[in-house]
Amino acid sequence: MHDMIRKTLATAALALLAAPMTYAMETAPAAPVASTATASASTLRPALLTAPGLLKADEFKETDVWGRIRSGYAIPDIDNSLVARHTQAYSVRPDSLKRISGRASPYLYHIVQELEKRGMPTELALLPVIESAFNPQALSTASAAGLWQFVPGTGKDYDLKQNMFKDERRGVLASTDAALTYLQRLYTMFGDWQLALAAYNWGEGNVQRAIKKNQALGKGTDFESLAELMPAETRNYVPKLQAVKNIVANPAQYNVALPAIDNQPYFTAIDKTSDIDVAVAAQLAEMSLDEFRALNPQFKKPVITGGEKTKILLPKENAEKFHLNLAQWGRNLSTWTTHKITGARVSIASLASKFGTTPEIIRQANNIPAKSTVSAGSTILVPKVSASNAGDIADNIIENAVVAFEAERSASKRVKASSGSRYKSKAEARTSKNRIARNTSSKRKHR
Repeated sequence: MHDMIRKTLATAALALLAAPMTYAMETAPAAPVASTATASASTLRPALLTAPGLLKADEFKETDVWGRIRSGYAIPDIDNSLVARHTQAYSVRPDSLKRISGRASPYLYHIVQELEKRGMPTELALLPVIESAFNPQALSTASAAGLWQFVPGTGKDYDLKQNMFKDERRGVLASTDAALTYLQRLYTMFGDWQLALAAYNWGEGNVQRAIKKNQALGKGTDFESLAELMPAETRNYVPKLQAVKNIVANPAQYNVALPAIDNQPYFTAIDKTSDIDVAVAAQLAEMSLDEFRALNPQFKKPVITGGEKTKILLPKENAEKFHLNLAQWGRNLSTWTTHKITGARVSIASLASKFGTTPEIIRQANNIPAKSTVSAGSTILVPKVSASNAGDIADNIIENAVVAFEAERSASKRVKASSGSRYKSKAEARTSKNRIARNTSSKRKHR
């Protein structure tokens, strides 16, 4: 029975290899998707969804992740002018695709593995090309962050922690799990992967309203029938994914050379039992800071907090080095603690002096803008200066700490009067001081 199912799936997968694919631009804004369901694809997908784990890498005998992705294509193709335009745009910029592929190489195996476990179409592994160009530090004007571009609200809906110390919307493991769960939920809601993708970009409520509007008018409710009701970004979103699919399906046809990505795990997760500085963790793993942060982009501060609940991702060989070096370390793993600002108008210089460091280090550790200071009630990161604060940062501080900034007050200056021999009164001097203005981050509506 298993052999028969495997042969059926293999035949269907081979048939799908002929389907054109989509491509995404590193510099172009994300655009919506257009999709049309076909009977053959809709028949195949439920079979895959009910048999997760049947499609294994060793069954494909693939040595490259790109081939593994091709083998699992299952979303019906679309072929229209938007697809042609985006395919052309990507293919004439092979260097851009090469850079995106290089950034994707540490993450793609894990994403494909998770898609196969859930029985989901493997071309969804290409979605971060559209969303973020596979840059985990990507941040949109709508405050969407990470590979999968979660806005804060949706991130919280899918249990992605966002606090002063970390933002799991950027974390590879957590954000991928959340994105695939969200996409599965949307597919269950609409029964159509193209509409699910449109909802991922535009919001399920908007797609539902568009469906109802077309139903009332006696029109179709597939992606392409609804496209005219969608904003330009969503209308282009699925065609962009289709364009990337087309290029990945047959790179030579488009004169694109995709860098090989080994079909094996790039990283492993190791447990962390106490606070550790990012610099120390990278040193123990014998990695550069940039390499370490590429796998652990969720950590926002120079110290990784969270005790046993937090994992660090490292390439396998570096994980072995980490454990060996850690056993011989013999020093504090973390040099940072927190300090709560209780009074108003505390200068950065005075804070630096109190904690034996420089204003530049205080500003850098806490992302304090130039010519700003921290408001009363804020919690900031400071160097440890005594044995009394040698322990880990407490969980309640990690979860609840907030920081706010305000403009620094200029020092009181004696201002010469017009005669040049007298100074303005104290009241006049007070009115000449800079007013304090709080910085507030702009918010945009969740998609």
